[in-house]
Parts: sequence; structure tokens; C-alpha cells
Amino acid sequence: MNSFGRLFRVNVFGESHGASVGVNIDGVPAGIPLKQEDFLPDLDRRKAGAKGTTPRKEDDLPYIKSGVFNDHTTGAPITILFENNNTRSTDYEKLREFPRPGHADFVATHKYGGFEDYRGGGHFSGRLTLNLVAAGVIAKKILGDSIKVTATLKEVAGLPDAEKGLEAAIAAKDSVGGIVECVVEGLPIGLGEPFFDSVESTIAHAVFAIPAIKGIEFGAGFAAAKMKGIEHNDAILDASGKTATNNAGGVVGGITNGNPLVFRVAVKPTSSTPKEQHTLNIKSGQVEAFSVKGRHDLCIALRVPVVLEAVAAMALADLMMIEQRSPRIWK
Repeated sequence: MNSFGRLFRVNVFGESHGASVGVNIDGVPAGIPLKQEDFLPDLDRRKAGAKGTTPRKEDDLPYIKSGVFNDHTTGAPITILFENNNTRSTDYEKLREFPRPGHADFVATHKYGGFEDYRGGGHFSGRLTLNLVAAGVIAKKILGDSIKVTATLKEVAGLPDAEKGLEAAIAAKDSVGGIVECVVEGLPIGLGEPFFDSVESTIAHAVFAIPAIKGIEFGAGFAAAKMKGIEHNDAILDASGKTATNNAGGVVGGITNGNPLVFRVAVKPTSSTPKEQHTLNIKSGQVEAFSVKGRHDLCIALRVPVVLEAVAAMALADLMMIEQRSPRIWK
């Protein structure tokens, strides 16, 4: 439901236009240095304001409510809150009649009987990725300085040049999607618990918690279907496990092999496009024309990299803690 992880356990809560959104993280070891300032660099990377992002601006300051004392984790669950102050809920009143195509409006109403908070997408909003970024900051601390998690924007609207992709979207007066790649360096050999807690399945589980993600591939990914075995196989070069190529993306048999972990995600175009659309009017029972009002990202992919790093770090921190508690010998 709203929780992820076995030992490093993350629970998210809140709605886009509610009083706040937040995260509770259980299983964090005691003694990790942690203060508000540690969260700010990654939270700033997620903020809106740049070209192609929503004009809604929030302070996004993390208020640590529990689990930290004298700037160190205590071992108790950590609760972090983010206040929602810059809301314009009236923009969403019309959506009770016109559920947005591609958004959760229609299914949420059916699932929760109309009791859901629909403002700004409510609990389905990308606003809740703040919680993931905060959890990711702590997860990165657990992974340590020797493990680097880096995500970069590779495409916007099918173009490797993000600026040109955005220009095409602006010219079309429509939203666009993109591709984001994540690379994790410094992982030891042996992380992953086949079958259902393999590295790929654990990361994919976390990745699809990010709104707008529609696909994921590791290493050569879908291109592997067009390759021959001799092309796809990564020749092992030395006892450290280093390979000549990395078509496997750093994972074999669901377990890390010591090479960089590489995966990419597909981010769909923002559902709330400024283009006029036709969809069901719940009140009249007819398909009618409408346009989405409010403040929305032109390209969600622009803000995904830091969120992708966060969920990758969450998944890997959980697997690392599981590995350290297992009877196997750590190498």
C-alpha cells in the first residue's frame, strides 16, 4: 500500500493540497549524523521553477519530528513533514465533472467512493515524491560514501537535447515525456535475494511508486531481444568480476556482480496537458470538450532524476541491510 522495504521501511503519507505531506522511516540504524541541512541539496534539485516545470513553488523545508536527537539518528522511527502552503484548490473543482484522461481521478473516485481528496491529485500527486527524496537522503547515508547513485536526464520528447525537446513541446502547446538513466557505482558483489527480492524486482517495485513511470530496463534492456548470445554476454576479465561490456547492467541472476548498476526509466507526458481534450463529463454522462486548468509540469521527466536516485538508494539500502543480517559471508 503506502509502505516499502523489509528492514529499511518507508511509509509515505499526505495529499497535494492537504496541510502537509510526509514520510516515516523505520529501521534506520542509530548514530548516523543527520540534520535538516543534509536534505536541502537533493530537495532543491526536485524543486519547480525551471523552464518546463510547474509554477507552483513551495519552501519544501523538511521538519524532522522524531528519530533524531543531537543531530544523530536514535534508532527510533524518523518522521519528516513538509508543509503545503502554495495551493490553489479551486483549480480542481471542475475535475469532479471531468476526470482527467491519463490521471488517477476516475479510478480514485471509484476505488474510494468519492471520499478521496481530489485537489491537486490528492494522494496520487507527484507532490509526494518529496517524501521519497527525503527517504533517499537517509538511504544514501546508509550506503556510504563509496557507493555513488547518479541519475541523469537522457531524452525529452525523444530528443537527447532537453532544451530542444522542451521547445518542441512549447511549440505544440502540449506536454512531453522523457528518459532518465540511473547509474550506481561501488556496489559489492552479492546484493539481491532471488527470486522475488532480486535487485531488478526490488528496484522496479520502488521505481513504479514514482508517478508517471511507465517502463524500466536494465543494461541493454529491450535491445537484448535483438541481440545474439555472444553479443549480449559480458566476458569476465578478472577475479573482481569486472566485465568487458555491461549489457547485464551490473546484475546477473538477480544479484549484483560488482560492475556499475545501470537502468533507465520511461516517463510519460504529463496527463494535465494544456491542449483541449475530449472526455466523459460525469455529471452529464456525455463525452465533451474540456481543458485542464491549474499549474502543472510541461515535462515531469525534468524533475525525476533526484527522485530516481532516491528510490534506487532506498531499495539498495534495504538489500544491503538484509545481506548484512544474513548468515552468508560478506566479501
